Amino acid sequence: MIDVREIQEILPHRFPFLLIDRVVELDYGASITAYKNITIGEQIFQGHFPEHPIYPGVMIIEGMAQAGGVLAFKSMNMTAQDKVVYFMSIDSAKFRVPVTPGDRLEYRLSVIRHKGNIWVLDGKAYVDDKLVAEAELKAMIVDK
Repeated sequence: MIDVREIQEILPHRFPFLLIDRVVELDYGASITAYKNITIGEQIFQGHFPEHPIYPGVMIIEGMAQAGGVLAFKSMNMTAQDKVVYFMSIDSAKFRVPVTPGDRLEYRLSVIRHKGNIWVLDGKAYVDDKLVAEAELKAMIVDK
């Protein structure tokens, strides 16, 4: 298990843009399971439908990407100290069910392909084991 302090050692993101709270499962080079607790205190809800708060799909995708970054960095035994992860593409994104305050958003990513500094990941997001979003993410790790 990787807590938020260790996640901050791996990723450069900080509040309010650090979108994973904990990693609960990590199979180096293969898969990761991480989560974010969605609370009404999220800054995004001040402007994203304040009368009907819905966690934005783009934030779900970014949370997937951050979990994928942890998977890549840990698998390659590196941190964001001298490297950065860049999105190359987001394909087949689908948003199936709204995510709202009080939900525990679980990210489950698995490696489709990894060659050198390029990672292709199958990302899925769940709330209470119900699929809420999915996408195929492609990213590259480069020097800062």
